[in-house]
Amino acid sequence: MAAQVALYDAEFQEIQVICERLHRETNAKAVILIDRNGQSISEIGEVQQLDVVSMCSLTAGNVAATSAMADLLAEPEFTSQYHEGKTTHVHLSLHERLILLVLFDQRSSLGLVKLRVKRANEDLRRIFERLRAKVPEPGSAPPTPLADITDDDIDALFKD
Repeated sequence: MAAQVALYDAEFQEIQVICERLHRETNAKAVILIDRNGQSISEIGEVQQLDVVSMCSLTAGNVAATSAMADLLAEPEFTSQYHEGKTTHVHLSLHERLILLVLFDQRSSLGLVKLRVKRANEDLRRIFERLRAKVPEPGSAPPTPLADITDDDIDALFKD
């Protein structure tokens, strides 16, 4: 099972802006950012009539199955997928811990979606690199309140 994605408010707001921009620039029906466990992180667009919980779970299951196929073919992973429907098309791209799902129709094109997703992926990668720096690795000791105090700071405190 994939590790939970921990978000701070500032990063969550940045993610929302990226997803909103992707939605607008691709003229997509919806953009949903999902963690590898199938939990929705961000939902933008026409999601009122969509069972988002089921969509996220099924998307994560699809990614898990496709990852197993990649293993069988000695591929590290298939980083994007496209499903063409009669009225709705699905493009998903994978990150280390995330799945970016774009639902679109005839108002957009696969080429435009791929182009804009590439930019969004880079922006998301930068955010999650910053998050990784903020969150301690599992099993490591949490930072102490005194961790950033130097010997010089202590000497200055007791100096007459």
